[in-house]
Amino acid sequence: MGAQRYPLIFLLLFASLLQACKKSGNVQSAFYYWKTSFTLDTQQATLLKNTANNHLYLRFFDITWDYGTHRAFPKAIIDFKQPATALSITPIIYITNKTFEEIKDNAIDSLAINANGLISRIAKKNNVIYRTIQVDCDWTLSTREKYFKFLRALKNINHLQLEATIRLHQVKYKERTGIPPVNKGILMFYNMGKIDNGLQQASSIYNETDAAKYIAYIPQYPLSLDIALPLFSWSIQIRGGRVIQVYAGIGRKQLSAPLNFEQTGNFYRSKKSFFLNGIYIKENDTFKLEETDLNALKKAAKQLEPYLPAQKNRTIIYYELSNLNQSEFKAQALNQISADF
Repeated sequence: MGAQRYPLIFLLLFASLLQACKKSGNVQSAFYYWKTSFTLDTQQATLLKNTANNHLYLRFFDITWDYGTHRAFPKAIIDFKQPATALSITPIIYITNKTFEEIKDNAIDSLAINANGLISRIAKKNNVIYRTIQVDCDWTLSTREKYFKFLRALKNINHLQLEATIRLHQVKYKERTGIPPVNKGILMFYNMGKIDNGLQQASSIYNETDAAKYIAYIPQYPLSLDIALPLFSWSIQIRGGRVIQVYAGIGRKQLSAPLNFEQTGNFYRSKKSFFLNGIYIKENDTFKLEETDLNALKKAAKQLEPYLPAQKNRTIIYYELSNLNQSEFKAQALNQISADF
């Protein structure tokens, strides 16, 4: 009996060694923070410390195109309502693709200089020390060259580590979309489905079917990749069968008010016309609620992990701290998910 057990034990040990070799050498956790006003409550601060060792990816500002002045313009600049000196912060700037559609090629160096200067001023004012900058832009074929020129200019100015967010379609079609000239990519493993009014349509935040169309291409992507996983929810406003808008600030709590809405599954029909958080809701408008719970997060991690090439260091970044359900996501559960990478 004992002799028959050794082959099984050997196979199990061999499989375990293979998995250990495949995994990253050092996996860390972090959070995104995307609100324009920076302030952490006690629960958020505790979760950030216990899960991510106080590592926060903080959106500093957006860059959009101003059609009045015909130039790129910063907006939604972060306002620090409390000190962040105890945190390890990576500044993020979000740039609309429209900016690179409109900007002249000879203005891109100036855009990089101005963006870097604003990052530096915000950091200096709030005593933030940073070694890396992350840029978020969903570039297209027509804007690729301008965006990549901006990234090269930004890196030449500050000589820091530079990261760029990578969408799944940019992984699958890398020959056409190109590889951004940065030190590392951040694979956004969410927002992969179609936002529509379909009653039976799977979640556009994460669903296995849409993810499966892309993940086989990840091992061939030539950049080192950190991973961004979803912790957020949103509501899709539908009027007359058409999608009107998507709102991160309208969730189950607001939609569950029986005086305002009638619920059918994850759909909520408004009983009357009224304003909610400054948003006009017309009678018979429907809100489609899409949420990420712990089970969905575990499923996403389990689906993605086998396709990630080993790398020395990897960060799992959870999106995002200011909008998560603190009763759903605890430090222990998130630490386990990160450890599985």
